[in-house]
Amino acid sequence: MNARNRFLITAALLCHLLLVPPLVTSQLHSGAEGSTPQKNAATSVPDTPCAKQAAESLDKDLLICAIRQEKDGPLYKLSGDVEIHYQTYILRTDEATYNSDTGEATATGHFSLDGGPNDDHIKASHGNYNLIAETGRFYDVTATTGLRFRGSRAVLTSTAPFAFSGHLVEKTSSDHYVVYDGTITTCELPNPKWQFKARRVIVDVGGNATIHHSAFLLHGLPVLYLPYATHPVQREARETGFLMPTIGRSSTRGETVGDSFYWAINRSMDTTLGAEYYSRRGWAQRGEFRVRPSDTSYVDLSYFGVIDRGIGSPPVKQGGQNARLIAEGNLGGGFRSVANIDYLSSFIFRLAFNEVFSQAVNSEVKSQAFLTRSRHGFFYGGMVERYQNFELQPNPQAGVTGTNLTADQDIRILHAPSFDIESVDHRLGSSPFYWSFDTSFGGLARSEPEVCPTQAGLAPICTPAFRTGNLLGRFDLNPQISAPRLFGGWSLRPALTLHDTYYTERLIPGDPRTAEANAINRKALEIIVEFRPPPVERVFDGEFRGQKWKHVIEPRVVYRYVTGVDSFANILRFDERDILSNTHEVEYGFVTRLYAKRKNTAIEECGASMALLTVGAAAPEQSVPWERYKTRDEGCRPAPQVREVASWEIAQKYFVDPTFGGAVSSGQRNVFTTTEDLTGIAFVTVPRHLSPIVSRLRVETSERTDTEWDMDYDFQLGRINASTLLANYHVGPFTVGGGDAFLQIPQPPTPTVPAFTQKFQQFRVALGYGGLNKRGFSAASSFGIDAEKGRLQFATAQTTYNWDCCGVTLEYRRFSIANVRNENLFRFTFSLANIGSFGNLRRQERLY
Repeated sequence: MNARNRFLITAALLCHLLLVPPLVTSQLHSGAEGSTPQKNAATSVPDTPCAKQAAESLDKDLLICAIRQEKDGPLYKLSGDVEIHYQTYILRTDEATYNSDTGEATATGHFSLDGGPNDDHIKASHGNYNLIAETGRFYDVTATTGLRFRGSRAVLTSTAPFAFSGHLVEKTSSDHYVVYDGTITTCELPNPKWQFKARRVIVDVGGNATIHHSAFLLHGLPVLYLPYATHPVQREARETGFLMPTIGRSSTRGETVGDSFYWAINRSMDTTLGAEYYSRRGWAQRGEFRVRPSDTSYVDLSYFGVIDRGIGSPPVKQGGQNARLIAEGNLGGGFRSVANIDYLSSFIFRLAFNEVFSQAVNSEVKSQAFLTRSRHGFFYGGMVERYQNFELQPNPQAGVTGTNLTADQDIRILHAPSFDIESVDHRLGSSPFYWSFDTSFGGLARSEPEVCPTQAGLAPICTPAFRTGNLLGRFDLNPQISAPRLFGGWSLRPALTLHDTYYTERLIPGDPRTAEANAINRKALEIIVEFRPPPVERVFDGEFRGQKWKHVIEPRVVYRYVTGVDSFANILRFDERDILSNTHEVEYGFVTRLYAKRKNTAIEECGASMALLTVGAAAPEQSVPWERYKTRDEGCRPAPQVREVASWEIAQKYFVDPTFGGAVSSGQRNVFTTTEDLTGIAFVTVPRHLSPIVSRLRVETSERTDTEWDMDYDFQLGRINASTLLANYHVGPFTVGGGDAFLQIPQPPTPTVPAFTQKFQQFRVALGYGGLNKRGFSAASSFGIDAEKGRLQFATAQTTYNWDCCGVTLEYRRFSIANVRNENLFRFTFSLANIGSFGNLRRQERLY
């Protein structure tokens, strides 16, 4: 948290320091950002004869030019277009006296001083200045620092440029100014959108501008009186203090007001603690602790909790806590440690108070910490993992529609701990054979709550709770030997794998299911033969859209036989290692690809203005949790010479053994290793020979376009099991995205309800114009619709207007989640360039 990102004030009523992070950056040109002024390169260098003479002069320390000059020893009397070039400074005026021994200059009429290490640009009616000591007094001043003017253009030479004016300005050193009866701003002069008007301003360039007895003016109108404030004019330093207050409005929480305190513990550690008050619900607490001990390690601990008074009559409380620890570090010697620990007290709490829809409806909570090391093709790892999946259950104590659910039950799976060793293929001596292995040893546990689904007018049918021992043992060993062969472009890879898995407990099927402390040893033999013919390809003659085109078809056939799993029903389920079953199958399919090659290597591609506004896309790369997402949303880069424009994969399996060695349980969804390898959608409910045909199509013609369509079509049932269509397109300042997710899930019969198919279909739309830092107007909207239930799930609309040095963002959010949340949320942010923001719209929750 740096000083540029902090705005410290002491309000008349609050009387405490305040800090805020910036959300709008300066719109000035940044072509020379971070550059260091060169010698004799002042902030503004007009093309004058004296300037040309200074550039050509052998004496780089001093050059004096004027229409009339008188010299008496070291004393110069100058008049008419006076210019004094001294090292990196240029002094200009109508009349001046200058002492070359002391460096003292007294000037009157159109006095200006340019240059120095901070690219100062000072204009005054008159004043005196010592060029050697870099001290002086100026009257009726307007000035800028951190900017270099080139004609009408201004180029940033500092991360925090600013402008100030004053009746009197004293410069006591090269980096220290005292301004009396003046103003300070980051806006373009002479008509700034906002400014501080103060009796006294102390400016430490590279530090802070301390403002005494000031008023904050917006478009010339006083908005707030501040007896004390600081304006950051550097980037690196951080300061302890209170953040800017947050205010907002929600239809269910009421008025919201809050504040936070930031503590800069040291250069690599800080913490933020805050609270919010919801007028209708109660208190919320937030906190974050951050550590950055090195470039390759970090720790981020965050907390959010709500003490809820309840909603409805009688009141139903939905408060809770959510804590998360994210850490990563390279320990040396090839060791890498990662921790992602997530604690959630209640799913209802997440549904009711999380302000991002995709996070709010996520019922899974995953916590994992692991240590890994790779060496010479071997991978060693130790892991502790806890998995939770919450299930909504009726709340008999709640009698109000909209709050009649509770979520105090969850499925839990624990790996505590597990150790894994695996290897890549290694050649067996000089033979044509290769060997590898995969082994795991760990302690496991699983628990499931009693589930009592309700049907209208019927008594609930409960599934009894299930629990294994506190910690059972599992040892899994999978050695493999293979003999890959290539001949004439044809590829053949036969492989033989032995599976040996030992459990200290076994599953006893029935009603209820139980886990028995009776060891079971699963042994299986697996034979795989993978056959790939040579790709069929064609390079098309001529060009289309300035590119050469190539089409490739890559067919494949895979034979797989697994035998020895005779006790599948007695295997406890924890992860993918436990769903191995017998199978005798053939998989066949192909991938077809379309490539485009540019002859012109100088073509550039420009990133999208709203790269984060997409439907269904994975989160962008983020190396450290609190840093900005790494997106290609600004600037242009050379386009790749060769691009895979489209790819389409088709695959299907034929099962010679339709029962998978007797593992199929008719009437319910069955998941095996072989079916999961093909698709994530469970399709085996009865013995069957043919799997659905799986289609995966992706089209990406440029950096700005992305279309993907995944579909599973079941010929045996004559229907689409699953279909997901995603399309995102960015053209100029416009962004358009859409998605359609369709799913059919077979549900097993119960004593009161026959088997049926449950359908899900949801639509997502995203529209946008402009960008976060675009000057002028920008806007975006995103919403989701549940087509089966015919209702809007969520909607978000965000609009921004940016001036040269400030901007305002307004947002409306609508949530409609199950019977838990029906909320309208209004948020805003007012931002000052290089200063900070005021409001309650957080950066990580924005649409763009």
